[in-house]
Amino acid sequence: MDDKEKERPTTEGLEPTQGSGALIEPSEEAVARLEREVADLKDKYLRLAAEYDNFRKRAVKERTEAWEKAQGDLVLRLVDALDDLARFAHVDPAQTDAKTIHDGVDLVERKLWKELEAAGVTRVDQSGVPFDPNLHEAVTTQPADDRAKDHTVGAVLQPGYRMRGALIRPARVVVLQWTADEGRGKREA
Repeated sequence: MDDKEKERPTTEGLEPTQGSGALIEPSEEAVARLEREVADLKDKYLRLAAEYDNFRKRAVKERTEAWEKAQGDLVLRLVDALDDLARFAHVDPAQTDAKTIHDGVDLVERKLWKELEAAGVTRVDQSGVPFDPNLHEAVTTQPADDRAKDHTVGAVLQPGYRMRGALIRPARVVVLQWTADEGRGKREA
């Protein structure tokens, strides 16, 4: 039997109705057929539900593993600089001059920033830019000496950081505000 013959409805078990010529399925057979269809659909539903649940669990596991691998890769990039920092932390200050310690710490900072920048980390620490609540946390305000500096960053108290465009920590800043009396152009007391 080919596929086209399987798709055609059969008339087995159907009885013709009186006068109309239409075929009617006996009720016991209809119930049995519908119960088989319901059982098949229920089986398909349960299989799909189980398949989806397995997919969801697998996706969560893969995402967690990827995150852990990324963290491990970042730490691996930083361990050389951390080793250098540990060496400088245990230097005898009596036998080392301040310039040597300063140069060593500067070297460690450059190593750290080289690896952080390679990982996509950037600093948010510019003064004079417009205040952006998506990047900055206003700690305090100061009067601006010019109307053009209204709502700009006057000073960065603590830099912020972004990683590939996503904000990790906002910069804590002082925001300048124009407080002059607009009618006379003088500052308010």
